[in-house]
Amino acid sequence: MRMKAMVLNNTCDLSINKTPLELVELPKPVPREKEVLIKVSSCGVCHTELDEIEGRTPPPQFPIILGHQVVGRVVEMGKGAKNVKIGDRVGVAWIYSACGTCKFCREGNENLCSDFKATGRDVHGGYAQYMTVGEDFVYIIPGEFSDSEAAPLLCAGAIGYRSLSLTNMTEGENLGLTGFGASAHLVLKMIKHKFPNSKVFVFARSEEEREFARELGAVWAGDTTDESPEKLHSIIDTTPVWKPIVEALKNLEKGGRLVINAIRKESIDNEYLLKLDYPTHLWWEKEIKSVANVARSDVSEFLHLAAEIPIKPEVQEFSLEEANRALVEIKEKKIRGAKVLRIY
Repeated sequence: MRMKAMVLNNTCDLSINKTPLELVELPKPVPREKEVLIKVSSCGVCHTELDEIEGRTPPPQFPIILGHQVVGRVVEMGKGAKNVKIGDRVGVAWIYSACGTCKFCREGNENLCSDFKATGRDVHGGYAQYMTVGEDFVYIIPGEFSDSEAAPLLCAGAIGYRSLSLTNMTEGENLGLTGFGASAHLVLKMIKHKFPNSKVFVFARSEEEREFARELGAVWAGDTTDESPEKLHSIIDTTPVWKPIVEALKNLEKGGRLVINAIRKESIDNEYLLKLDYPTHLWWEKEIKSVANVARSDVSEFLHLAAEIPIKPEVQEFSLEEANRALVEIKEKKIRGAKVLRIY
């Protein structure tokens, strides 16, 4: 039996080549030992896919099926698989696998494993009718969400959850968010639920994003370069550039922590780092900490929290064959909710 899939055959500039993915028919994959076969129903379209296509975090081999926000049903079990059953509705996130035996895996930090493999980059992902994955790396989807609503939670939500956890903030402390995309706006919703007495301050370039932040409960929203009216105990950065990092540090409280939630930083504004002033930006025991990928616990814990709140993302659906259009719209910042492929 064969399946439809959208594959990337090579890296390219998406502003020049607006159809980087090719619709092909491939053999339906067969689950190996302790793997499951998933019939994909929805797959979120993420900005990280632009980085894969344009070579900033390139796949190690081609062709590759992108997609790491996958929702579907288990339709076949490999030998020895027993953690889920046929018919279960499950999700697959950015973490596809890890070695399971190193120090980091034993501590529950599989995201730091040297053998970490990313769904849709290192192995085939969810821009297809079927995919296989190890049974330990699937997550039961709560009934509160439709397939399309659940897909974006597996990336922006899970990585936002890890970022918030790494701030070590407590009730009543001030949090800053610099950049206000998919992950940051979900963090704001988490804060309002987990720490109702904490205040959130948002830094964003566009007035539209700032207004959206206020609507969601931010007490203040300003430009990236603005000074916040109060010092911030923690700040989460979700941007791909350096300017917001430097500007954010001036607003950090003594002993505060800046958490960088980004898979990479572009070189376009490297010179902005020369504006770092030690007494202004780094003294008083301020910290900078990066987020690398997600661990399994981040995904499962966040899905539980999202169902409890509940968090219902706005989604815009595309067919599998329309994957290129969805990617180009993200590139051109034509964003109206999370973009999700519906796969039939």
